[in-house]
Order: sequence, then structure tokens, then C-alpha cells
Amino acid sequence: MNRVLFLVDELSTWVGKTVAWCILILTFTTSYEVFSRYFFGAPTDWAFDVSYILYGTLFMLAGAYTLARNGHVRGDFLYRAWQPRTQAKLDLVLYLLFFFPGILALIYSGYGFAKMAWLMGERSSASPNGPIIWPFKWIIPITGVLMLLQGMVEVVRCGICIRTGEWPPRLHDVEEIDKIVLEKAEHGEIAVVKELEEIGQRKGAI
Repeated sequence: MNRVLFLVDELSTWVGKTVAWCILILTFTTSYEVFSRYFFGAPTDWAFDVSYILYGTLFMLAGAYTLARNGHVRGDFLYRAWQPRTQAKLDLVLYLLFFFPGILALIYSGYGFAKMAWLMGERSSASPNGPIIWPFKWIIPITGVLMLLQGMVEVVRCGICIRTGEWPPRLHDVEEIDKIVLEKAEHGEIAVVKELEEIGQRKGAI
């Protein structure tokens, strides 16, 4: 079962880490625009379109990856104090009541939105060049499908946790030291916390 869950996690991870390169391209293009505008007095007519397309792509397609890492924002000042079974039951209710209806609506409306843009050959009205933007709009339903797949995996994880009393494992990924320190402190692993704090201080992370 974990292997099946990890397959979807790996897909979400691959997509998320691939589109993460958009931030480097976005940084370069924004820097070029600022340099060109203020040093040469020649602002570009494409930087605005590039910036919202790249940022929108990154923001949307990284959603499933964030969900796979359990990284979306929640009011965990209460949540983290509950037993895993209680957490899983609440998550399951919220997925069924809010997540899936919202994601299905996103896929349905996003598909219609993207198809209309494609049929019209829609172009941006935000700049003189007016680049085509219908490919960008197809990211909306694609994001919905990825989120739907990852949501199904998370529901299965909720079921496993309700049955066993423990959350099933997730794929390992890089985490900030302060997050690891907090988790270890919650489990009373003081010696590990002190060691991590020392490492963080040496690296300037804490």
C-alpha cells in the first residue's frame, strides 16, 4: 500500500521540483527588467507577462507537492496536540466536505475556461506584445487533476491512521532545522534537540 501511495507522491514531487526552476527564471527576468529600466531607460514590454505566468505556474503546480509533504498551512496549535486518530478523522471529514468538492469544481470550471481560451486563441491584454496565454490557462485543470490524485492518497493515509493509530510514512525530503527541532522537542528527545541546535547555530540556520 505504501508503495502505491509513494508513486503518487513521487509524481507530485517530480512536478513540484521541476516547476521550482521557474523561480530562477523569474528572478533573472525581473532583475533584467529592473536593470534595463533604471540603467538604460529601456523597460521591456514582456516582463510583466513573464512574471505572472511563471509565478502562477509555480504557485499552482507546486500545490500537489506541498500536499504530499503535508506542508499546507493549518491551525496546528490545536491540531498537533491531538492523537493521530483524532487528526486523521478531522482531516478525513475536511477532505470529503471541502477539499474534493472544491477540487472537482476547479477541474470542471478550469477545463471550460482553458478550452474557451484555446478556441479563441486568447492573448494577453496586459502588454503591447499580447503573447498567447491559453497554454498557461491549461495549467488550471492540470493542477486540479494532480491535486485530486494527491488528495485521494491523503484520504487513504487518513484511513490507515484511523485503523492503526499511527500516520503512515511519507517520502523523505529536505526540512528546515527549526521544524525538526520542534518535532523532536514534542517527543521529548532533548539530547537530539540540543545537537540539532548546535548544528543550526554553526550553520547560521538558528
